Amino acid sequence: HFQIIVVDNASNDGSADGIEERFLGIEVIRSEENIGFAAANNLAVQRVEGCKWIALLNPDAFAEPDWLLNLHRAAKENPQYSFFGSHMKQYGSPGRLDGTGDTYHLCGLAWRRDYGISEDQIPRSMGEIFSPCAAAAMYRRDVFLDAGGFDESFFCYFEDVDLAFRLRLLGQRCLYVPSAKVEHVGSATTERQSDFAVYHGHRNMVWTYVKNMPSSLFWNGLPQHIIANVAALFRFSLTGQMVPIFQSKWDALVGLGKIMKQRKSIQKNIKTSETSLKEVIAKNWLLPYSKNRRLI
Repeated sequence: HFQIIVVDNASNDGSADGIEERFLGIEVIRSEENIGFAAANNLAVQRVEGCKWIALLNPDAFAEPDWLLNLHRAAKENPQYSFFGSHMKQYGSPGRLDGTGDTYHLCGLAWRRDYGISEDQIPRSMGEIFSPCAAAAMYRRDVFLDAGGFDESFFCYFEDVDLAFRLRLLGQRCLYVPSAKVEHVGSATTERQSDFAVYHGHRNMVWTYVKNMPSSLFWNGLPQHIIANVAALFRFSLTGQMVPIFQSKWDALVGLGKIMKQRKSIQKNIKTSETSLKEVIAKNWLLPYSKNRRLI
């Protein structure tokens, strides 16, 4: 038993027209305004009934025919994991990776693991990752809901990393599934490193760190977090994006009252050890600034 739900997030290109007539059994939810990636996916997850698993697929992610089958098989064979990431290839660049899950660093930055390298350079085995890219991922529905789903105040960008962090604090784990393959255009609905992407990504980066990082790791990583934020201010000012990057950090600070309330609730319900969390968080100071990082 499975359901297919398409959320039309106020598109104006007619891409959702006629879906229900051409493909029986598909439900289309039409939003009159763009409510963002986070809220749109939460809406779809709430709508499904009787499903143990939810698989998310972006409009710019093109799955191979056995993508969902391989994710489901991995879930059955690895019950210790409750959410799963895909093997993402760059659309239009044969053999080149878009990513094999997301890496999260102690400073608060996150990036697409293995971005830009050849598929031949990585092992073809499953392994634990911090977070999946939610453009093509699968979650156990009950833990998704227990964690509160995507934070809708994020709108888009970093919401999958934030959710993964909250899931990990609840003792859940994520598995990369190399046989679950998709081709990903990447930022098909927003130009990469646009003002929109810079603003939301860097505001949400701060909120994710403050909400979720356990106290001992928070203070340990705070100097790196400050450096990462200052570096972003300089970097994007030099590329002519001073307004969105400064606005992102200002709005992050303005929103800290709400974020601290969320932090209080999240931190009192931690069900994992600091040791297990350290194992999946990158810590090398220079790692986020290495070449070929596809920062989120």
